[in-house]
Amino acid sequence: MFRRLPHNWQVLVLALVTAMPAVSATVYLLWRPTPPPWLRWTLLLLVSMAWIGFALMVRARVVRPLRTLSGLLAALRQGDFSIQARGARAGDPLGEVILELNGLVDLLRQQRLGALEATALLRTVMEEIDLAVFAFDDTQRLRLANRAGERLLAQPVERLTGRTAAELGLAECLEGEPVRTLQAAFAGGLGRWNIRRSTFRQGGRPHQLLVLADLSQALREEERLAWQRLLRVLGHELNNSLAPIKSIADSLARLLEQDPLPEDWREDSRRGMEVLSGRAEALSRFMESYSRLARLPHPRKGPVDLGTTIRRVAGLETRLAVSVRPGPDLVVQADSDQIEQLLINLVCNAADAALETKGAVTLRWAKAGAQVEVCIEDEGPGLSNTANLFVPFFTTKPGGSGIGLVISRQIAEAHGGSLQIENRKDRQGCIARLRLPLG
Repeated sequence: MFRRLPHNWQVLVLALVTAMPAVSATVYLLWRPTPPPWLRWTLLLLVSMAWIGFALMVRARVVRPLRTLSGLLAALRQGDFSIQARGARAGDPLGEVILELNGLVDLLRQQRLGALEATALLRTVMEEIDLAVFAFDDTQRLRLANRAGERLLAQPVERLTGRTAAELGLAECLEGEPVRTLQAAFAGGLGRWNIRRSTFRQGGRPHQLLVLADLSQALREEERLAWQRLLRVLGHELNNSLAPIKSIADSLARLLEQDPLPEDWREDSRRGMEVLSGRAEALSRFMESYSRLARLPHPRKGPVDLGTTIRRVAGLETRLAVSVRPGPDLVVQADSDQIEQLLINLVCNAADAALETKGAVTLRWAKAGAQVEVCIEDEGPGLSNTANLFVPFFTTKPGGSGIGLVISRQIAEAHGGSLQIENRKDRQGCIARLRLPLG
């Protein structure tokens, strides 16, 4: 019955019981004012013994749960989350403390398990990624390296840990801009490397995380694809001209071998020569277009009033009236000649499309964060295939060169902007979106 009481009531009952012998002896002595001496000493001895005994019981009742809680907290401090206290009951102050402590143990055990799983996942990812990862402390000594880092430095991590960045040949990577490209040679390879560096703290001390990505293979693959695209385009254009040249030349050769010559041989020869001359001019125009694409100069930037430039370009189109919507007064740092040529190309393309359907062309611009967006909208037939828009020398226009949009996008990107062309969603036609940075 006593053990079913809450802990605070158990302590209170024991404290009351501790005082009962003294109270009883006092009452007895008051009831008998002249007890014999031996009785007084006997009562004193019994009261003292009972008082000491009950005091020790109170002490044990208070100290035992405190020691239990102390042992549980010590286990938590040492990272042992397998121990829990028993005898916890709701409504008991001590029991509620034990319940909260057991709940804390469960929470810490789950968090530790999650941390171990996250660490194992991070370690696995670091080992499997094809990026060299290094961690250096505040004295630039290596503290961590993954498997790709071992291959890059051609040494196991056991021999790398604790060595300085200068000894490992990585001192240059820990200096300068945190994100850049570097041409460097290491024991495990040489080429162009993308460097990314960031900082973190561990144990209260600053550390640096260094990530190296080999760009050589990706650059070689892109170069190979670029050559394939270029050769495909060059081969297509050359075959388009060389095939009729060869056919006409063979026909003229057979014509001149005839004896006697036909009466109309002069006319046939003249027409053949005209075809040869036309195909030669087409090849010349193609090579000139290719030269223009390859010789695009670096922009010479200066302040450009965007609204004035847009209105001036719209006025250059004489085949139809280009509508210009009012926009904010904005100034961009750009090469005025290149930006004007870019806008002329886009407006000309929009006008070509709009003339097919007798539609309209509209120019508008607006501020979009730290950029300005210029939109050229047309009401033409739209695009059936947008995949080849920016492929050099690809064109659907009779007599088109196929480099206008390519040069336009190069100009936009050279200014830190972008160019997108897509079909309109509100009606038939296309919209060209040119974005340029402000300031």
